[in-house]
This record gives sequence, structure tokens and C-alpha cells, in this order.
Amino acid sequence: MGTIIEISVFMLIAASIAFAPLAYFIYNYTKKDGNPFGDFEHPEAHGHSIIDDLAEKAKEKLAH
Repeated sequence: MGTIIEISVFMLIAASIAFAPLAYFIYNYTKKDGNPFGDFEHPEAHGHSIIDDLAEKAKEKLAH
């Protein structure tokens, strides 16, 4: 009977560790009104890179 309790406690600890990142993400998501990672948009004063230009061209071609 003791081994069942020990295994159950071990599984509870392992599950807590495994799901901690998910709980942290949900906490941040609800705390920041659905924007957990902040704003990734380029500011207007920031120059766009070549990759940005290529992505815009690809979007335009796919849209037509």
C-alpha cells in the first residue's frame, strides 16, 4: 500500500513540473489582456529589413 502512495505522490510532482510552463503562459495571457509576449510590431521610426520587404512581396503575390 505504501508504494502506491509513493508512486501517486511522485506522479503528482512530475505532473506539476510538466504543466508549470502552461500555467505560467495562461497566467501571463490573462494578465496582459491577451498579449502575453508584448508587441512585436516594428516601430514606425525603425527601418525595415530585406526580410520584411521579401515577406511583403510574397504576401502581395499570394493575395493576387
